[in-house]
Amino acid sequence: MNHLPLWPILVPLFAGALALMFEHRRFGMLPQRLVAWISLAAMLAVSVSLAREAASGRIEVYLLGDWPARLGIALMVDRLSALLLVTGQLLGAACLLHACAGWDRRAPHFHALFQFQMMGLNGAFLTGDVFNLFVFFEVLLISSYGLLLSGGRGERMRAGLHYVAFNIAASTLFLIALGLLYGLLGTLNMAEIAVRVAEVPTQDLALVQAAAGLLLVVFCAKAALLPMYLWLPQTYTHAPAAVAALFAIMTKVGLYAVLRAGTLAFGAAGPLDGFAWPALQVLGGITLALAALGVLAARQLRALAAYLLLGSAATLFIAFALATPGTVGAGLYYLVHSTFAGAALFLLADLIRRRRGRAGDRKDVIAALPERRVPGVLFLLAAVSLVGLPPLSGFIGKLLLLGAVPAGATPWVWTLVLGSSFLMLVGLARAGTRLFWRVEPWPDASPERIAAYTPAEALPHAPGRPLETAATVLLVGYGLAMVVAAAPLLDYVDAAASQLLSPAGYVEQLRAAETVLRAP
Repeated sequence: MNHLPLWPILVPLFAGALALMFEHRRFGMLPQRLVAWISLAAMLAVSVSLAREAASGRIEVYLLGDWPARLGIALMVDRLSALLLVTGQLLGAACLLHACAGWDRRAPHFHALFQFQMMGLNGAFLTGDVFNLFVFFEVLLISSYGLLLSGGRGERMRAGLHYVAFNIAASTLFLIALGLLYGLLGTLNMAEIAVRVAEVPTQDLALVQAAAGLLLVVFCAKAALLPMYLWLPQTYTHAPAAVAALFAIMTKVGLYAVLRAGTLAFGAAGPLDGFAWPALQVLGGITLALAALGVLAARQLRALAAYLLLGSAATLFIAFALATPGTVGAGLYYLVHSTFAGAALFLLADLIRRRRGRAGDRKDVIAALPERRVPGVLFLLAAVSLVGLPPLSGFIGKLLLLGAVPAGATPWVWTLVLGSSFLMLVGLARAGTRLFWRVEPWPDASPERIAAYTPAEALPHAPGRPLETAATVLLVGYGLAMVVAAAPLLDYVDAAASQLLSPAGYVEQLRAAETVLRAP
């Protein structure tokens, strides 16, 4: 059996342990950083290898310890999981580069927690059963608690405690749902659930629906769907820049779980096929409208970035809930784009905040912005991409989504997507104008604003950090690369969508793996 699917979990596990060993101050930061970069390079190499294998259409099943899937741990690698693995490692490289500019010195256990979070992310994308999805959720969440609260105080501590309490409540619901499912179906493997749901007795169907509904509530809470989205803006606004950028993929884990459960565990021909998609379309649409209003109302660039990330998650809910090969394929392309572009805006907000001194990244405060040329260009590229203007990757993703919408849903989807994009464009244009253009009081400004103006020479100017700028450029560069390589990437996501919507292939591959296991 090919052992490659296990490496994205084992490598960060051992790297995190090594990072803890090198934390003593006599070693300095160099050994920890070296371990982190070697681990990330190894994970990226393995992820690319898995993606190349998955591109052929084969679904790799790895049964740990040669246990049957209904009893043991099963890992499954298909086009979707491989795509998200590569996305996670590329994002992790930019976040690690930003943190190595100096923030990792101020955050206790940063490199160990970073590795454990990567382990949780990779495991969540690879696992084939919902119990181990819960386990890897907890690994990445516990790591995220430490990353978020490291060196924090005041507003960050308050937002962090809300984030912890919310996720503990969601995890409790997760366990209740798992207990119900196992008691009713006798398995937690998603491919086997698909088979057993189709055979469930009529008297148990309501309980199975309740368990499936609880699971979707948990996944939607992780992805910040209305009405469970209130934790996201505050948490992401007050998180350190490198952590907020890494969190850009956290909502995507919830979306991935919704898509995986909806198409595999409950998507096979049976009584639960598509039972939650209409509700997710409605809630996704309302969340998208609220996110657009949040972009208009945000006073800080970091809050604006958080609402943009919320809007991208809502757009993906709509795309996935429409459940056609075209919308799911467009959604997968948009998922990768929005992860990189949203993370870039968080890093850019930190660059601007450090340059503006006490004014920070508040767009309602007039202050000079030294060395604004490079941040201005990066902001323009990120804003154009996030809004969906041509010719960048956001435009490609939204254009493909609008072109694939079924006829019956065209009016409301087009209205929501285009209307929210316009509001987001207005919000980003206002932010760009106030941060990069109106950096001095204009003649008709109010006395309060004139009094609040901080000239450049009075700013406690922070020295430039080339690694932070390089990390932001790297994320923006990912988006540009998605435009250059759009044709092969779109072929890949279209094939991934078709594979997702054909759950019989997963069931057949799992049975084939167990047949080999039983062979003498």
